[in-house]
Amino acid sequence: MSVQYKSPQEQTLYQADSNTTSNMRAIRDQLHQVCRQHVNHLVRVETLDGDVFEGAIVGCANGVLYLRQHSEGVASRFTPYSSAAILTLVLFELLVITLLI
Repeated sequence: MSVQYKSPQEQTLYQADSNTTSNMRAIRDQLHQVCRQHVNHLVRVETLDGDVFEGAIVGCANGVLYLRQHSEGVASRFTPYSSAAILTLVLFELLVITLLI
């Protein structure tokens, strides 16, 4: 449980309207479901900023996708990830998730 204390000098700079909040929750829930169904699958992920990452989905929790990436020269995208780093990506910044076969 989080407790928020407001001082008399605080001023709200931004507050999402209820429609935006509902849409964001629906998107988050849909992405969680897709990611959970494809754990350990190789995917390509594109972010809203145009960054592209490839790796295996390790998990998805609290609005974050965990993607295992192999180290350069150690493994190809079709071999086990022997030396890997886990990349964390914010679900709300994802534009495309493509399953790699």
